[in-house]
Amino acid sequence: MNPTATPARLSTADSSFEADFKARLHWSAETDAGIEHRVADILADVQARGDAAVLDYTTRFDGLQAATMAELELTQAELKAAFEALPDLQRSALESAAKRVRSYHEAQKKASGESWSYRDDDGTLLGQKVTPLDRVGIYVPGGKAAYPSSVLMNAIPAHVAGVGEIIMVVPTPKGEKNALVLAAAYVAGVTRAFTIGGAQAVAALAYGTATVPKVDKITGPGNAYVASAKKRVFGVVGIDMIAGPSEILVLADGSTPPDWVAMDLFSQAEHDELAQSILLCPDASYIEQVQASITKLLPEMPRREIIAKSLNDRGALILTRSMEEACDIANRIAPEHLEVSSRDPHRWEPLLKHAGAIFLGAFTSESLGDYCAGPNHVLPTSGTARFSSPLGVYDFQKRSSLIEVSEAGAQILGQIASVLAHGEGLQAHARAAEMRLHSQA
Repeated sequence: MNPTATPARLSTADSSFEADFKARLHWSAETDAGIEHRVADILADVQARGDAAVLDYTTRFDGLQAATMAELELTQAELKAAFEALPDLQRSALESAAKRVRSYHEAQKKASGESWSYRDDDGTLLGQKVTPLDRVGIYVPGGKAAYPSSVLMNAIPAHVAGVGEIIMVVPTPKGEKNALVLAAAYVAGVTRAFTIGGAQAVAALAYGTATVPKVDKITGPGNAYVASAKKRVFGVVGIDMIAGPSEILVLADGSTPPDWVAMDLFSQAEHDELAQSILLCPDASYIEQVQASITKLLPEMPRREIIAKSLNDRGALILTRSMEEACDIANRIAPEHLEVSSRDPHRWEPLLKHAGAIFLGAFTSESLGDYCAGPNHVLPTSGTARFSSPLGVYDFQKRSSLIEVSEAGAQILGQIASVLAHGEGLQAHARAAEMRLHSQA
């Protein structure tokens, strides 16, 4: 028997809307206490025993028997062989996607990732020096699903930023290696790759072992154990973000074929049962058409049980008073993926402030952004788009301030600094500035 999917039907005109809306959005990011305890133990063990602990956990959790860490490292020759053995269609698609992702991030680097400086009127030089991180680790999920697109989205911006070494970890339960993931690592310029996963892989990257190099930052999504481990090692290393369930929000004016919108809602719902798919639309009859499309198309989906549970538990079809109101609600949600499926998407785009990625127009399906449009698909979730940005070149760079004060500039800045330092009771600060003043010479 096929499952059915009937997302919650809400209307902003109803007096209960606010309460119903908040209940539908609610998702707890709290990690299970048992997971937190086990992750803490794994991190401590890897920090203490290094490779031996990683080998033990890889055997226990992935069923992968290895006597040494060397057996868990993928060689460049193996990555290249995987790429060359791909069917022509897959190899071409992978190369095309990588080219677009690289082009986008190269443009991003030119726009925001270059050093700069200037001299003011007294000759003082002020600026910013942008330098890449030395070594980063990218976590690529494995197991039930394989994500070569995640390899591209994490490794390529790091490579474009100029990172010296890119270390990839990917779990391969029972030794099953995905050829597309290995090929993507080759195309994206991964330096070294290890078939390890979970909290133990995060620990190995964060603390370093005899075999796995210690990195400066860890990026990439994973399960609850990976998310917990990333939170715990933050401060020892940098991390990109803590990702929650995937989300899509569609703003529709009723002009897009309802089957398209239904499938776009499915595209996030099929990730897992906690994923969230929401439609905002001022046209009640169109919402009915989308529901009919959901009912019609769901039986065709291989992952229909997951889609149905996601839509039933967390999905919503929301009738708004206007597209303007829909934009306001979208800003409150701050979704990971935001589709503006309308005749004139550029009319509404200026009203949208908070979203991980904005997809403009009926032909711009979110799935194109996942794989090959060019912008990064590692996006803030759970409303964090209010203050966070997509993964980018800037995540693999750091900035140092440049200050070169001229003799003339020291006469002006020294007096200012002296007054402020005395006001803070920091006399050595003041004296250091005063010593450069001509009147103190």
